[in-house]
Amino acid sequence: MIDGKRLVRRWVSAAFLATLAIVAGAADAQVAGRQYRIGVLNDAWAANHPAVEGLKAGLRDLGFQEGRDVVFDVRFTKGNPRAMPTEAEALVKAGVDVLFTSNEPATRAAKAATRKIPVVFTLVGDPVTAGVVAKLAHPGGNVTGVSSLTTDLMAKRLEVLKTLFPGVKRVWFIHDSTDPTGAVAMQKGIDAAQRLRIGFVPIGVTNAEGVKSALDLVKPGDALLAPDQDGFDISVGILEKSLASSVPAVFPSSLWIEHGGLASYGPDYYAQGVQAAQLVAKVLRGTPPEDLPVQAADKIDLTLNLKTAGLLGLAMPRKVLLRADRIRQ
Repeated sequence: MIDGKRLVRRWVSAAFLATLAIVAGAADAQVAGRQYRIGVLNDAWAANHPAVEGLKAGLRDLGFQEGRDVVFDVRFTKGNPRAMPTEAEALVKAGVDVLFTSNEPATRAAKAATRKIPVVFTLVGDPVTAGVVAKLAHPGGNVTGVSSLTTDLMAKRLEVLKTLFPGVKRVWFIHDSTDPTGAVAMQKGIDAAQRLRIGFVPIGVTNAEGVKSALDLVKPGDALLAPDQDGFDISVGILEKSLASSVPAVFPSSLWIEHGGLASYGPDYYAQGVQAAQLVAKVLRGTPPEDLPVQAADKIDLTLNLKTAGLLGLAMPRKVLLRADRIRQ
């Protein structure tokens, strides 16, 4: 027979568990009953940017169904960073609950457009240098996100280039001169090039004409290093020059390898979107961005294109093939 005290303890325990279930159910019902509007801003040429697709997939895994719990208002500027402020202001006026950005111009534009609406970024190489957060551990304000580690990976990309093209004489680094992260990456490149004993030629540009003029200076025996921030379609120009003139080039994302680039070393755009979805979900559930430390991209890939290597007359060293995360035949 169960004594009175044990019976009371069982009743209290059952009541406590039931209360927890009710509270949890209410929280789930609150999330399910509210449709959140996510504003998306980037410089892509279409709405299905890999980071955006990753965000959607990550939110689905966390229980946010598109059309039921969340809707997306996607704005993309087709490679034009100067259009960012206008689009950011339009999203703010539309009353979005959170802004999801990819790259530094989009993130700075979103930050300038609002101090209230939370901003979660991806594809920002050095968030502190870019001026989007005060500190990585304590972002402050309404902005947090995932860093793509631009400056930290610069030396590694040069090492990959040197390994694939041992006879390289000069490496050209064409970058947006208005991008503060590009300036830090440039210095990292200069330091790494000295250690590797190769020439390093950085050129800052301010428009598409500057990109073309810089690429016209590239000669046989040279190589190209694409920047993380793709203002003025710098990476497009580098890819075209690489394939047309047999100039080896290394890119920051495997996105370019799918279009014929030789090699890339850097964070996966889709994976950054999935990772950022955790931050977006926390923001939607009430956590202030200032309480969410900036995260480093947790998936760094080396991707190789064997067909392009053959077209450029390069032999892929076995040690590089073994290290590769993805190989395009």
